[in-house]
Formats: sequence, structure tokens, C-alpha cells
Amino acid sequence: MARQLGGMYAALMSAMDDAGGFDPKRQQALTRYVLQQGLRGLYVGGSSGESGMLETAALLEQQQVVADVAQGVEAVLIAHVGMPALADSIRLAHNARKLGYRALSALPPHSYPFSDEEILGYYRALAAATDLPLIVYEIPLRTGRPLPLDLLLQILDLPNVAGIKFTSNDLFKLSMLRRRRPEKVYYFGFDEIFLSAAVLGADGGIGTTYNLFGKLYAALHEAVRANDLARARELQAISQEFVELLFVTGVLPGMKAAFRTIGIECGPTRSPMAARVGDAEARLKPFLERADVRPWLAL
Repeated sequence: MARQLGGMYAALMSAMDDAGGFDPKRQQALTRYVLQQGLRGLYVGGSSGESGMLETAALLEQQQVVADVAQGVEAVLIAHVGMPALADSIRLAHNARKLGYRALSALPPHSYPFSDEEILGYYRALAAATDLPLIVYEIPLRTGRPLPLDLLLQILDLPNVAGIKFTSNDLFKLSMLRRRRPEKVYYFGFDEIFLSAAVLGADGGIGTTYNLFGKLYAALHEAVRANDLARARELQAISQEFVELLFVTGVLPGMKAAFRTIGIECGPTRSPMAARVGDAEARLKPFLERADVRPWLAL
């Protein structure tokens, strides 16, 4: 079951209206663009979707919008449901189950300095809330601390837990997890160094820049599977150049500026997140128009 979920997934962004509210029509257009790139599926409602700044009601609506757009498309939908309150997480999980999502995922609770046992208890309750496979999440950049190897192994051993989204530079820990629990599915979350985890056996990736360059990441994954390291390096280098630009503009504001540049309006990022520069489109346009880059856009 877990291996069937492997592959490359866009960590779907959220589209806002000009005032910063969730915009269903803009979300439809964005989702259609992402779905035509040959990815395995969509990871809906995660950090790339600004979920930490969205109301539960907006996330529920987003789940519905994405499910409607994805009808008839061969795409696996994974719902991120990690919220500060477990009750909200379970509410999102039940809604995703009703809408036909194939799996769930969740950040560990991090609103307070929770103990390892409290984090394990959260995942135990969430895994038991539905019959959907659950993808746990290691992302010290967001939570403030890495989860210990032993705790991650305990979480992976819970019923219904199918694997982990691993967004950490500790690739040795990723390798240890794979050796100890080889039957689980492992996704890597740093777009700019996906190749590093792929050669160590990651089953796929979940990333922000996949929204725009899903075709490139699908080709990168295929190059690794075909043992074409030269091609994989070439594609990863393009990815890295783009991520360098996003570090200047701000990742999510820059992504939304890039979409505006190709004619898809996603609105602003949700306050208090703001662009770091006032000329993001002008900075990104020359890269997006390059002859070696433009074929990777789904235009």
C-alpha cells in the first residue's frame, strides 16, 4: 500500500483574492495548471498552501475545490491536516476521506514544546481517526526541533502510518529510517537538493516549486530511476537557479509572482507574509523566458 503512494507531488499553493481571502476560482485555475504537468498528485493544505495562516473553514473549502477539479484526472490527492488543535485536524481528515482523498499528512504539533510522548499521542489519535494512510512529517525548519530517530520509528510503527515526508538536511537520518523501516514510503521535501535524497532511495518528493515546474521534477525523478545521473544533475541545476531567485524574493511571494508572470493570478500571500522585494516579477521574468527553462513550464 505505502509504495503505491510514491512519486512526485506538488505541495499545492493556495490562491487568494486581492484582499487576502481564499479565492475558489483562482484556486481552480492554479490547480488545473499543476495537474497537467505529469506529477503523481497533489499535497493539499500544507505549508506551501499557507495553511498556518488559513482558517479551518478555508482549508475545508480548498479540499472541496481541489477534489472537484481533479475529478477524472489520474492524480493522487494527499490532504495535509496538521493543525494546532487536534479536533481541527480530525475534522479536516474526515472531510478529506469523504471527498475521496487517498492519504493524509500532518506536521507534528509544535505550538508548545510538546514532549515526545505527546507528539506520539497526537499521531496515534490522527492515524486512528480514519482508515486513510497517514504520512508523518519531519521538518525542523518549521517545528523548531528535529524529532529523535527512535520517536520517528515509533510513529512509523503506528497502524495506518504509511511513511514520512522528510524535509531535513540530515540525510543520514533519512537513510537510517529507510534501513529500519524499508516497507514505508519516503518523500523528500527540499526541492533544490532532491537529487541527493533520490540517490539514497527516496520514493519521491513533495515540493513548492513543483507547482510551477512539475514537468521538470517529474523528469528529474525519471532520470534518477533510469540511472541517468548527468541528466539528473542538469535538471537539478535549473531547479537550484530558480530557488536561488526565490530566496531573494521570498519563496511563496516569489512563486506567486512567477505565476503572475506566466499569466496565472494566485493573489497575494496571506498577511503577515509579504514579498521581500517590490520587483519580483522583473527579477523572475528573464529566468522564466530562458530557452532552457521555458519548455518546463506547462504553457
